[in-house]
Amino acid sequence: MQTRRAVLMSAAAAFAVSALPARGASASAASASPASPASRKDGLVRLTLPGPSGPYPVGTVSLHLVDRSRPDPWIASQPYRELMVDVRYPARTVTGHRRAPQMLPGAAAGFAALNSFSDVPADKVDWAATLTHAHEGAPIERGSGPFPVVLYSPGAGDPRTMGTTLCDDLASRGYVVVSVDHTYDASAVEFPGGRVEDSVLPAEYAKASPDQERIRALLKKAIGVRVADTRFVLDELPSALPGAVRGMPDFGRLGMFGQSAGGFTAMQTMHDDPRIAAAADLDGLLAHEQEDSTPGHLSTVAADGVDRPFLLIGKDGNDLRTVPSWKAVWRHSHGWHRGLNLRGAEHATYTDAVALVPQIARLLGLPHETVVKNIGTIAPSHAISAERAYITAFFGRWLRGRDDHGLLDGPSPCHPEARFF
Repeated sequence: MQTRRAVLMSAAAAFAVSALPARGASASAASASPASPASRKDGLVRLTLPGPSGPYPVGTVSLHLVDRSRPDPWIASQPYRELMVDVRYPARTVTGHRRAPQMLPGAAAGFAALNSFSDVPADKVDWAATLTHAHEGAPIERGSGPFPVVLYSPGAGDPRTMGTTLCDDLASRGYVVVSVDHTYDASAVEFPGGRVEDSVLPAEYAKASPDQERIRALLKKAIGVRVADTRFVLDELPSALPGAVRGMPDFGRLGMFGQSAGGFTAMQTMHDDPRIAAAADLDGLLAHEQEDSTPGHLSTVAADGVDRPFLLIGKDGNDLRTVPSWKAVWRHSHGWHRGLNLRGAEHATYTDAVALVPQIARLLGLPHETVVKNIGTIAPSHAISAERAYITAFFGRWLRGRDDHGLLDGPSPCHPEARFF
């Protein structure tokens, strides 16, 4: 996982992708603090994710979508584009429905092989053993719907499941949450039947490096592919949903968020597609550059701005002074927008790393410096609480018309780590 914006490692090169920029019981009974993990006799450690905090239990279905209107942009011989998505939703009951794994075995193996947690031995963790708090095929809650829809896009090289903590929580609060795997970008995508497609990004970066123009072209291509993926998912979802879920998402109230490259994708998709009513960017710069602080090579969303609400949330130190592409989108936008960062947060704080890395460190006896390098100095429970609060307040205000009691308008004693800019 990204601890700075260098995320993908291969034998040939480190893929620095700042601009890429690198899925229970009653949900209300679970706390934001991860439960105690466990070790197995085989020496691998098992991890847990924090339970969601909303009033609904969570159901989930996975969808295999095929876009036959375009060839795969990463694999020249493939005349179509395949994606996997997870759909999370408020459930009526989860009794008799098993909890979904965070990663299927093939995807877990690929994630471990492309490990981007700094100084964390990925081969010591049973990544396939982690369970989400979403229950497979649980019946949807129909008494309170239809529900607003929020899409999630992960960071470069990450699977869709590395945003599980936030996606489960949003679903528990009354949203249909659609997380998208960007095939050949994500570390590994497992399709029905067990076929696994691995990331090509390390090899693509190795071919482009050290030519900076070719690297920028690669970054631009990757974001373009992600935006096309997202728009295809929006086109397909109303008819692709299983009958039990169809009709409950309200596609007239549509938002999107993501971490790193996923945040860039959310903002760029809102710029390109009027269906997105609001977008939140979790520490993703908006230029085709490798470092946050590098000026120039702005994306069209940064250069043009947008007329709909957006929220920027950065790691410690990322604000309008230090991220030129954020300053550009801020200056050029005419709708509502807010920005904040969390004191002590790192780039990967906005992923499931914030819950998983401290557990790994405790179980394997890793030094505290390893935790800090990956997720910063912020207390994990504080980070999770703040991220949930601000994301929920943002989509609540703009997709539901709910009063957030000023949480998005300035400092709050409930979240002292948050600093607005």
